[in-house]
Amino acid sequence: MSGVVHAEGLVKTFGSVKALDGVDLDVPEGTVLGLLGPNGAGKTTAVQCLTTLLRPDAGTATVAGFDVVERPNDVRRVIGLSGQFATVDEYLTGRENLEMVGRLYQLRAKPAKARAAELLDQFHLAGAADRTARTYSGGMRRRLDLAAALVVRPPVMFMDEPTTGLDPTNRQELWDVIQDLVAGGTTMLLTTQYLEEADHLAHDICVIDHGRVIARGTSDELKAQIGGERVELVVHDPARMEEAAEVLSRVAVPEAGEDAVTREAHTRGLTVPVRGGARLLVEVIRELDTRGIEIDDIGLRRPTLDDVFISLTGHVAEGDAVEEDGHPGDGAAGGGGPETDEAGTDGKERTP
Repeated sequence: MSGVVHAEGLVKTFGSVKALDGVDLDVPEGTVLGLLGPNGAGKTTAVQCLTTLLRPDAGTATVAGFDVVERPNDVRRVIGLSGQFATVDEYLTGRENLEMVGRLYQLRAKPAKARAAELLDQFHLAGAADRTARTYSGGMRRRLDLAAALVVRPPVMFMDEPTTGLDPTNRQELWDVIQDLVAGGTTMLLTTQYLEEADHLAHDICVIDHGRVIARGTSDELKAQIGGERVELVVHDPARMEEAAEVLSRVAVPEAGEDAVTREAHTRGLTVPVRGGARLLVEVIRELDTRGIEIDDIGLRRPTLDDVFISLTGHVAEGDAVEEDGHPGDGAAGGGGPETDEAGTDGKERTP
């Protein structure tokens, strides 16, 4: 049975660039699907197709049972969208912004005011409700934008990199809001470049690169794909990093190859994939001590989503690629609707 959000073989081309190349997605009711990928991978294009802002060139997609091409108006009635940038009217107050959205959704004046007050309180904006949005911090504008997407309590939410540019405190607050929404039955597709965010929020994860889904599963399932554990250590004397790397290379898993040991010169850190658990860690410590190599820190950990991402795509999550010919990539403003910046901005949130 198909999920609330379902796509098969989505294709979208811009000029000579195929932004989506047969993408399949499925989001069961009341769950969060995390869509991971570097800039230019196709995440935002997928969201725009699913929210009727772009028409796919091929493939099919449904949201809450409605075909996104054949019944776009029905799709729009059941979704909320929070794009990469906060799209609030800077010259209206926070309260006026939310009341305006309510009225645009054909709520009567009194219910619109009541819903605005409810959301302002929920998003910790009541104290700034009557200030113009241009005086809000970046985190406050982001929360106001998300509140606007929830005015009519949509059963399906699309969140395109919702915490980009936020400090850790504001990010955690938005995570709490997202978890509350899902606990209340909301179905969500979340795109992000923050791997910790996907690990924390998503029930299932799809990794997309060059317009294709290259891996999918739960966080634990994806981590299991690359297997093993990681020994991490920090060498006290940077001059002895290579000697320490030689020790680690001897315990690396065979499939890691000749370049098994990752070096970070600025932190004096070394990392290597291993198998053997705590017993192997003891052997490493003993060998380092025998050679007189002093270390400041050492530990054994499981793979992270960062490890998975690098293993699958060959690079870290953040990037600067542009997606289509003149069309902003996932790291630019292409979050959908009013947020799309055809000029191709740098993808950074502007805060007053």
